[in-house]
Amino acid sequence: MAEEVKEEESQGKKSSNMLMIIIIIVLVLIIILGAIAFLFIGSDDEEAISSTPAKQEKVKQTTKRTSGYNMEEDSRSLNEIGILYPLDTFTVNLKSDSGRRFLKTTISLELEGEELSLELDAKSAVLRDRIIRILSSKTLEEVSSKKGKNKLSMQIMDTLNSMISDGRIKGIYFTEFVIQ
Repeated sequence: MAEEVKEEESQGKKSSNMLMIIIIIVLVLIIILGAIAFLFIGSDDEEAISSTPAKQEKVKQTTKRTSGYNMEEDSRSLNEIGILYPLDTFTVNLKSDSGRRFLKTTISLELEGEELSLELDAKSAVLRDRIIRILSSKTLEEVSSKKGKNKLSMQIMDTLNSMISDGRIKGIYFTEFVIQ
């Protein structure tokens, strides 16, 4: 009888050890699959391209043709950037069929000349209104990619430039960009 109890205890220990090993293997597999899924979902198309000079040049040319955005402007030194005119934070609802999505962004405008800041001060309410209308007309898909942000930047810049007369806006910089 004592031998049977010892035998059952050893079988119980073996089965609990086996169960523990199976649980650990399953957890490791879940972590690995989660990491793989994150890499595929989290990677941006343009970032996935290798960094060979020929491919970088091809990306630059394609981006120039498709969006009107010049990637070489990104490489300008800080000394070449003009006067920055910060705007207040914008919080808008994004256009969405299912669920509510919000965009919170802060924008700075790069001005061609200092005299333009006086005109922007005088027209600040109208400028904010136009920016809010542009931002709220966008969907999550339109603003979540790098290309979408570039298009949005160009649209805001074109709209604002059509409203001003004392100079022009050379660039749009998103200093905060949060989507919920």
